Amino acid sequence: MDFIEELKWRGMLHDIMPGTEEHLKKEMTVAYIGFDPTADSLHVGSFAQIMLLKRLQLCGHKPIALVGGATGMIGDPSGKSQERNLLDEETLQRNLKGIKNQLSKFLEFDSGKPNDAVLVNNYDWMKGYDFLHFIRDIGKHLTVNYMMSKDSVKKRFGEDSREGMSFTEFSYQLVQGYDFLWLYQNMNCKMQMGGSDQWGNITTGTELIRRKVGGEAYAVTIPLITKADGSKFGKTEGGNVWLDAKLTSPYKFYQFWLNSTDEDAEKYIKIFTLLDKTTIDNLIAEHRQEPHLRKLQKALAHELTVMVHSEEDYRKAVDASEVLFGKATTEMLSSMDEDTFLSVFEGVPTFEVKRESVVNGVPLSTLTTELTKVFNSKGELRRLVQGGGLSINRIKVEDAEMSVNEKYLLNKKYILIQKGKKSYNIILLA
Repeated sequence: MDFIEELKWRGMLHDIMPGTEEHLKKEMTVAYIGFDPTADSLHVGSFAQIMLLKRLQLCGHKPIALVGGATGMIGDPSGKSQERNLLDEETLQRNLKGIKNQLSKFLEFDSGKPNDAVLVNNYDWMKGYDFLHFIRDIGKHLTVNYMMSKDSVKKRFGEDSREGMSFTEFSYQLVQGYDFLWLYQNMNCKMQMGGSDQWGNITTGTELIRRKVGGEAYAVTIPLITKADGSKFGKTEGGNVWLDAKLTSPYKFYQFWLNSTDEDAEKYIKIFTLLDKTTIDNLIAEHRQEPHLRKLQKALAHELTVMVHSEEDYRKAVDASEVLFGKATTEMLSSMDEDTFLSVFEGVPTFEVKRESVVNGVPLSTLTTELTKVFNSKGELRRLVQGGGLSINRIKVEDAEMSVNEKYLLNKKYILIQKGKKSYNIILLA
């Protein structure tokens, strides 16, 4: 595959430095992307950059993932309206370990091939560089005028900015520029990639390489991913959509992609999956003919859930999705882990009762009208049972006085009460 052509048809090319395409065709190119270490997990906002490195490797080039242990202590001003909180070293080390584990899912690090991926931490080469030597060796090569011309800096000094920018954040592009120089000199890295908001920081690096060592370096950026309605990609009401299953369950991750609009799904399936052009074009054509079947969203959700989590997690997410549409069985509910169960029924009214109230069995009428307020009265309960509209854990209730005991517990603590087709309540045993 030709790397730049691949980016073009996928809608993933924003800026490219002259000579970059020719250099990529000439030799195996070492290229890097920096990742923000402010959390111990990456989120889908970083996923485009991860896929950029993966595509680079698939095209025969060598990717470097740089985790910014040093730059994370400063804070990147790009796209920010105010100073970021600085991280201590202990937090950074924990975050670096989590990020490395995640990147290993997507990139080949130890296959023995010449283009194996490498993970580096810029703190390793910055920690021993004292301030006086840094400003003498690096700072003298870039003028303040040059650094002030960058959009990330100009926006912070605009009319709407009251706080301006600290020297700490102003120096960020100088430190990132040195990263590129260090990688150029020590790892033959000749290209840096990133989001379009990083263009100023990246070109500072290419300029530093040119001025200090007379070298030629290259740059590629991709568009910032947005939703069709203009809202920020990767955010939900609950916050970021993380790649770590502990922070965002596979079910929620699956639902995030499944709920994409038609317009967004057409864009996302090109950017985030490894499906080839013919397959994607066919999927889009089929989807446009029968959009109500949501084939595109289902394919997108399948590809990414399997890639980030596993085929098993994907199947569980599909099964869990069926619950709210009334297609799930009691067996599906019983096999659902607690995180998925809580994700599916997020926001459902939950009533807490003491475990000893149920352990030896309790009449359903007592459980749902006295120990909890699932029903306002026993008469309301009986009418629903007589009409065939009540179930416990997807089992139809035929007797309002049936005994409910521990064998009805899901994950050893939950009972799911369903009234009619779409009204749910949860009883939690404490």
